[in-house]
Amino acid sequence: MTDQEIIALWEAGQQERAFNEIVRNYSERLYWHVRRFVCSHEDTDDLLQEIFIKIWAALPSFRGEAQLFTWLYRIATNETLNYLRKQKVRASLRFQSLDAEMERRIDEDPYFNGTEAQRLLTKAIARLPEKQRIVFSLRYYEEMKYEDIAAITGTSVGALKASYHIAYEKLKAEFQDLV
Repeated sequence: MTDQEIIALWEAGQQERAFNEIVRNYSERLYWHVRRFVCSHEDTDDLLQEIFIKIWAALPSFRGEAQLFTWLYRIATNETLNYLRKQKVRASLRFQSLDAEMERRIDEDPYFNGTEAQRLLTKAIARLPEKQRIVFSLRYYEEMKYEDIAAITGTSVGALKASYHIAYEKLKAEFQDLV
């Protein structure tokens, strides 16, 4: 079902069916989007439930000024960043580094089924600053256009291109050291 059909269902008073279509169409994509940031299957599942609750609550205020998928990604991204900020505070209260915690989660994740190179890439991306990590993940993994990423993040296309380039160069340098 297309986003326009989902919106039409909502506007026709079939809110529950429209929401179920959103969940059906976007669960997997949003799962992987969130997972790349929190590095844990269990935390991703919990966060995804919170994200869909937030989407359900916010749907009546969706005005159609943005595309549905960019609106959904914006909610998911904001909720994920809020979660990570809370985790960072908790880690600092325990005198731990959130980066080290994320790397530990990647290493101990029983659901990770990639190669060692993929594991190293995941760790390297997790160490990027927030904005670079977001733009790199959305562009590299989701293959999103910069215009869509701009709608999700509220950042200009030029700034996103610069952030992506810097992230790419950091990752490239990190992997050149391994060769």
